[in-house]
Amino acid sequence: MMKNKNLDYNKVYEMDVFAFLNKLEDRSVDLAIVDPPYNMGKDTWDTFVSEDNYFKFTIKWLNLLLKKMKPNGSLYLFNNAYNSAIILSKLAKKNIYFKNWITWYKKDGFSATKKKYVNNQEVILFYTLNDKKYTFNCDEIRLPYASESRIAAAQKKGIIKNGKRWFPNEKGKLCPDVWEITSQRHIDKINGKVKKQAHPTPKPIEMIERMVKASSNEGDLVLDLFSGTGTTSYVAKKLKRNFIGCENEHKYIEIINKRLGE
Repeated sequence: MMKNKNLDYNKVYEMDVFAFLNKLEDRSVDLAIVDPPYNMGKDTWDTFVSEDNYFKFTIKWLNLLLKKMKPNGSLYLFNNAYNSAIILSKLAKKNIYFKNWITWYKKDGFSATKKKYVNNQEVILFYTLNDKKYTFNCDEIRLPYASESRIAAAQKKGIIKNGKRWFPNEKGKLCPDVWEITSQRHIDKINGKVKKQAHPTPKPIEMIERMVKASSNEGDLVLDLFSGTGTTSYVAKKLKRNFIGCENEHKYIEIINKRLGE
């Protein structure tokens, strides 16, 4: 088994995030997909004594994480819009390059409310460690064109755009920064009814696959920090990437190991 200093590849460790990152080799990670606590009280691990305490915790692990990234590595960071705005401002002072504020349209609000607009999105911040040289396989994540009839006609004769004849790409359109992907709890409905998830904040496999395909290549190392039920590790294995991760809750480690077939 390949090793990363004191840690084996292709394993999710039952460890505190700081203990884990301190053991992880510097400049070893090609792609980090991080779904951290949001401080929304979803469980004890998602509850902090104050907002200030939460952001100190967040910036502390982010500072450690950045040391572990390769010079051409990429980072996807999940959170809600409010937290993401604050994290964005703090990362502006780091040696890291902002690429996209990705809006995940979940088609599934956090909660119904009549006092404000219903929350129906989460944010994914996409960063790279180098402004020019990094992996981005745009053709691997193309999406179907919206108008099939118009595209079918364009395939034969093309469409005039800016004085040039444009023909559609056979793989589809380039991926935008708004992702319409149904939440996992709605994907897993049984007879139209939502069932209780093993984890309160699961991310859809389709979405993680998009990130892994776009920002890594076969054999690269994908970091699955705050692993939850190990979706990122599961996808990395499926797509022939190496992975390494950590999760502090034993009940989720059991799920991860079963999922990875250990």
